[in-house]
Amino acid sequence: MNRSKYRATVNLTRQAIQKSRVLGARRATSLGGLLKEQIETLLGEDEAGYEREQRQAMALLDRDFHLGGMIRANRDELHER
Repeated sequence: MNRSKYRATVNLTRQAIQKSRVLGARRATSLGGLLKEQIETLLGEDEAGYEREQRQAMALLDRDFHLGGMIRANRDELHER
């Protein structure tokens, strides 16, 4: 796995930074570690949501939909040349 490092600038209030430091200390990680964890969680949730929506769409496509119309011609009549 390629573990390239990228830098990002994040603007937080002093209060958010202080609370993040306390939370990071409780979890034995840094502010960067907290951000990395949250971003990875969000990405995982987004991917799971996409897969769930894709399964739901495929299930809808597998269902028959009757829109109330009637076919008045048989196959041979429809394909007459």
